[in-house]
Amino acid sequence: MSEWWELHSPSMGFTSASSCFLGRQAQAATEPDADRRGYAVWVSEIMLQQTQVATVIHYYNRWMQKWPTLQALAQASLEEVNELWAGLGYYSRGKRLQEAARKVVSELAGRMPRTAEELQKLLPGVGRYTAGAIASISYGQATGAVDGNVIRVLCRLRCIGADSSSPAVIDRLWDMANVLVDRSRPGDFNQALMELGATVCVPKSPLCRECPVKQHCQAWHRVEKELAFTSQKLFGKAPPVPDVEDCGVGDCPLCPPATEPWDSSLGVANFPRKAAKKPPRVMRTATCVLERRGCHGAPEYLIVQRPSSGLLAGLWEFPSLPLAQDLKEEKEREELADHLQAWMGQPVAAKGLQFIGEVIHIFSHIHQTYVVYSLHLDGDVTLDPALSPSRWVTEDEFHASAISTAMKKVLKAHEKQRRKESSPVKGSKRKRGAKAQGAGRPCPGTQLSLHAFLRAPTGP
Repeated sequence: MSEWWELHSPSMGFTSASSCFLGRQAQAATEPDADRRGYAVWVSEIMLQQTQVATVIHYYNRWMQKWPTLQALAQASLEEVNELWAGLGYYSRGKRLQEAARKVVSELAGRMPRTAEELQKLLPGVGRYTAGAIASISYGQATGAVDGNVIRVLCRLRCIGADSSSPAVIDRLWDMANVLVDRSRPGDFNQALMELGATVCVPKSPLCRECPVKQHCQAWHRVEKELAFTSQKLFGKAPPVPDVEDCGVGDCPLCPPATEPWDSSLGVANFPRKAAKKPPRVMRTATCVLERRGCHGAPEYLIVQRPSSGLLAGLWEFPSLPLAQDLKEEKEREELADHLQAWMGQPVAAKGLQFIGEVIHIFSHIHQTYVVYSLHLDGDVTLDPALSPSRWVTEDEFHASAISTAMKKVLKAHEKQRRKESSPVKGSKRKRGAKAQGAGRPCPGTQLSLHAFLRAPTGP
C-alpha cells in the first residue's frame, strides 16, 4: 500500500485546510530542537481534538507566537491560557496543556518524553492517539495513530461493521495501524492516513473513484459486487457465488449485528457503525447581567469566576444559578435575587430584575438554556472578597477576558434588548409631534386635530 501514502504524504503539496495544517505539522517536524518539535506537534494535536482544522489554525498561530516553547507556557498563568483559548471550546484542554508543560519543566528537566508509551504515561491530557501522533511525527517512532479519520478508513478497508467505539474494535484498529505504519517514515504515513480520511474517505459521499487504495478496500469491493449482482439479476443471470472471505455470519465481534443490516443506499458509508448517542442532558440556568455606569459613563458589567474544576473551569461569567426544571418564572426570579444578594451585600427585589430572554447553547453533552435577566445599579457596590473572584469590566475588557461563547451570547442578547428600548418608537409624524408638545397636550400616541396641530404654542 506504499502508493497510497506516497500520494498523500505531506511532502506532496496541499489544497485543503486540513492539508495546510498538516503542512504546518510537517514544518514543525523539521525543527532541529527535539523538545520544540514535540511541543509544536503536541499543541496542534490537543487543539484539533473535537475541533475543525479551519477553526484551530488561528488559535494555533496565536498560541505559538505567544508561547513558542514549553518553558514559556510553563510560566504563563491559567488566566492567560483561558483568555487565549476562549471560543475554542473544551476548555480543560488548555488547562491540561499548561499543567503538562509545567510538569515537563519541573520534573523532567524540560525534556519531552520520546516514546508514545512515555508520553501517555507522563503527560496529563495526552491519550493514546495524541501520544502516537507526537511520537511518530516528532520522534520517528514506528507507532500507529488512530483518530476519527483513521477509524473510518480502516473500518471501510476491512468492512468492520461492529460499533467502532467498542473496546474490541478499537483494539483491533490499533493493531492494524501498528502493522500498517511505514517503519522508515511513520509520521508521514500517519498524517497521510489522516488526510485520506479527511479529504477522500469522508463520512458522507466519499470519493471512492478517486481513492488511491480502493483496490484494497473491502467495503468498496462489496459495493461493486452488489452492483454486479443487481445487473446480472436484471438480465436473468445466476447470482455470483460469495467469496469465502466474505464475513457476515457467526459470532464475529467485528461484524454488524443482525439488527443493523447492510443499507444499499449508503454504500461504503455503512462503515463505520457507531453506537446510538445518548441524548444531551437538559439544564436551565438563570444568569443576570449586572450593569453600572463607569467613571467615564460607559457601562461596566460584573463578572465572576467559575470553580477551578468542572464545566468551563476557571472561566468568567455573569452571576449565574442552576435552576430546577419546570420552575415557574416567579420562583426563578426569587432564587436569582437571593443569589445576587450574596454578591451585592444588599437586598435585591425580584421584581426589579428585567427579563431579557432565553439563550440556548449546546455543549457536547449538555443542552443549556440560559434564562437571562438584567439589573442596572445606580450606586457603587462593595463585593464580598470571601466569595469567588469577581470584578467589574468594560465591554472591551469583557471580550478580552476568558469568557465562554455562551456568555458572549448572553451579553449580545442584553445589548440587543437595550438597543430596542433606546430606539425611537415607530409611528407617524403626527404622533411624534404630539409627543413633543409638552404639558397640557395630548399624551403620546394621541391623534391631533388639524386645528390643534397648527395652533401656536401657548407657553413653555
